[in-house]
This record gives sequence, C-alpha cells and structure tokens, in this order.
Amino acid sequence: MQNGMKTAVLLGGLAGLMMLAGQVLGGSAGLTIAFILALVTVGGSYWFSDKLAIRSAKAQEVSPQEMPEYYQIMQELTTLADMPMPRLYVSPEQQPNAFATGRNPNNAAICITSGLLQALDWREIRGVLAHELAHVKNRDILTGSIAAGIATVISYAANMVLWSGALGGGRRDNNNGNPIIAIAFAMLAPMAAGVLQMAISRSREFEADRSAAQLLGDGNSLADALAKLHGFSQRIPSDIPPPQASHYIINPLSNRRVAFSNLFTTHPPAEERIRRLRSNDWR
Repeated sequence: MQNGMKTAVLLGGLAGLMMLAGQVLGGSAGLTIAFILALVTVGGSYWFSDKLAIRSAKAQEVSPQEMPEYYQIMQELTTLADMPMPRLYVSPEQQPNAFATGRNPNNAAICITSGLLQALDWREIRGVLAHELAHVKNRDILTGSIAAGIATVISYAANMVLWSGALGGGRRDNNNGNPIIAIAFAMLAPMAAGVLQMAISRSREFEADRSAAQLLGDGNSLADALAKLHGFSQRIPSDIPPPQASHYIINPLSNRRVAFSNLFTTHPPAEERIRRLRSNDWR
C-alpha cells in the first residue's frame, strides 16, 4: 500500500508538471496541446510496449517442448496468482536478466535472457519469474507507459520552446508571460520530469519484489537471484536501448556511471531490495 500511494503521488506530480509546462511555455493553447500529446504518446507506448520490448531484446518465443521447466514454473505461478498464462520468450542476451511487458494480463509476455538461464538455478529463476508476473498483475507496464509518455511530452515541449525561437517574439496568449522564466522552466522541467519518472519506476520495483515474495511465501529465492544478477550486471555489458532498461528486473545499464545516480536510476539499489526481502519487510 505504501508503494502504491507513493506511485500515485509521483504520477500526480508528473501530470501536474506537464500541465504547468504547457501553461508556462504555451499558455492555454500549450496546456491543451500538452494534454493531447500526452494522450497520444501514452496510448501508443502502452499499446505497442510488448512489440517494442521483445524486438529490442531480439527475443524468440519458446514452446513447452523447448523449455519445459520454464513453462512448468509459470503455470504454477499463474495458478497461484489466478492469472492467465503469458507468452514466454528467451533473449540471446548474455547478461542475466528478465523483463515483463504487455498492455494487460491477457496480452502479457515474459522474457528471460540466455545469460539468466546459465547464471541461476531454477529455484532462483522461480523468484525472478514471480517478480515479473507481479509487474503484470500490478499493471506496471501501464504505469510506466503513462510516466514515460508524460515525461516525453514535457521534454518535447521544452525543446520546441528552446529551439523554435517562439520566446523571442512569437505571439503568446498569456501576454504577461516572462520569457526568462519560460526559458528557465524549459531547461529545468525535463530534468524534474526525469527525476519523477525514475522515482515511479523504483517504487514499482519495490512493489513487484513485495508481491513476488507474498506469492511465493518467501523472499529468499528472489533475494538470492538479485544478489547474483547485480554482480553480473556490473561485469557483463548489455546493448539494451536505454528507453527499455526500466523493464528489466536489474538495470542492464548499471555499469554505466552517471552523476547523481540515485536520482536518475530506474531501479532501487540492489542491496536495499535484498535487505527488504530477507528481513521480511514484504509481509
């Protein structure tokens, strides 16, 4: 419940920032345009999220005959969770990882990498799959699509203002607008949107960990898997496109260091996730 409330507050803040951006950068017309763009962007990213994620991972769908253990675990988990069976994929990626995608539980897909099959035993893979199934059940793909769509609109609007010259002398229906304030907002709004978007992603990872542990009745298998996956992600590079990184159970690009990484990372620290799972904070 705490993670759910946090996500709702963050989404509200992101939506409010988008509305403010439209108002500051384009007046009432900008507000309307920002809202329409958000609807189009969110709808497109949500509807086609599975195809984009599967294609970027170069994944192939597998059958029960090809991967009987994979299918058996997923059938057990979906029965426990009272959910439909998702499509199952394997990516040739050598970095051990996994992700879930799809616009709803009836159109979901779960993908694991070849590296994950080599690095983990089936007990640990079960924990990973429970985590990914939790993302599907909690409709985190929708939440992530909304957050990403709004953040994209804010960045697009800001870039248009900075590069179009509209602030220099263009007509604005908010005649009292201050061009200096608008320029400053155009520069800072995308950064603020990114911070909120990443915070939403981190809260959903914590919630998926908690839901997976509750489904399994134990957090240790997932904790053991996260410990291994975190180590491998530091050593084995990945060519996953950055926009798809948030889908994975461990950030596939975590070996790329950036300033203020705690603010601009899509995943919580692995150590904190493991601590919560082992200390039974998920109960």
